[in-house]
Amino acid sequence: MTLETLEPNPVWMADAYADTVATLEAYNTAVVYKVWGGDWCKDCRAQLPDFGAALEAASVPESHIEHYPVDEDKQGPGVEEYDIEYIPTVVVERNGEEIVRFVEEEPEPIAVWIADRLEEVLGDVEQQ
Repeated sequence: MTLETLEPNPVWMADAYADTVATLEAYNTAVVYKVWGGDWCKDCRAQLPDFGAALEAASVPESHIEHYPVDEDKQGPGVEEYDIEYIPTVVVERNGEEIVRFVEEEPEPIAVWIADRLEEVLGDVEQQ
């Protein structure tokens, strides 16, 4: 099952987020994005389409994006295992280990927030 809200926003401007896209692209096959959300959730509908567009602009393969739809009681696959409390939540894993977690109300867009953390954890893109 997929999250319709993760479908890329067609009017998202990749050029306005060139640094973010470059970082996501540098790690596009090195990490896996696990995304919990609900198509019924207003926060997910507001945030996930832009994140989907950023992943698309960064050429992240579909095989590196896992969708975990939850119901209105926030129940669904992986919720207990990953201790999901709020949505959207995006867990980024490398070699099966969680390295970054975005939870619902960070002060920046999901892609920007995650790209900044990836650089902190994995190193600057220019050093890759």
